Amino acid sequence: MSSFWVYFAAKPLWWIIVTIATFLFTSWLNRRVGGTPLLHPVLVALSLIIVLLQLTGTDYDTYFQGAQFIHFLLGPATVALAIPLYDHFERIKKMLLPILVACSCGALTAALSVILVAWALGASEATLLSLAPKSVTSPIAIGIAEKIGGYPSLAAGLVLITGAIGCLTAPPLFRWLKIEDDAIKGFTLGLSSHGFGTAYAFEFSTLAGAFAGLAMGLTGLLTAFLVPLLIRLLGL
Repeated sequence: MSSFWVYFAAKPLWWIIVTIATFLFTSWLNRRVGGTPLLHPVLVALSLIIVLLQLTGTDYDTYFQGAQFIHFLLGPATVALAIPLYDHFERIKKMLLPILVACSCGALTAALSVILVAWALGASEATLLSLAPKSVTSPIAIGIAEKIGGYPSLAAGLVLITGAIGCLTAPPLFRWLKIEDDAIKGFTLGLSSHGFGTAYAFEFSTLAGAFAGLAMGLTGLLTAFLVPLLIRLLGL
């Protein structure tokens, strides 16, 4: 049996199967418990795969030989968000100025607030630089962290935590603030919780998903410009 495992685990196909099967299971589990963000499929699947890699003594490079094929699909999946955007293009065009202002304020607030809070708690400079891009999608956050001198791996982990917290806190905030417009819900989720929030927004409606995808893209773009400038102004 051990010989069979060594042979099969070395094949890229095995890790593709593991990744897809784990995500399907965690998606089913999340639906069974009412869709709670506490058991977000991505977070639970990530945790299970990490445990499996630890138990089997498999290094990340071996795992990624198979998982890279799924990683490649992130690009087309992101581009596919343009479809719901196109369906609601007329409404987006009418709201272009408010969208740009809200996204700029949101991106700046997300970066500045986390830096100030972490600084007040005594975080090191490298940690501050890793925290700054935590509200954008992982590839952009990693790139920003590398550019400004943070830890890319820490930034990637913080992005996941931020997404989960955003999905967890958004529904009660919407109820408390009596927000009913799906466009506002989606835009808020995309701005604050990147890919996690965008996926969660589609559970409200395609309109929410479209605005979440728009916010995620704009926030990533603005953050890539604003964070290095902000870091320079703060003298970090």
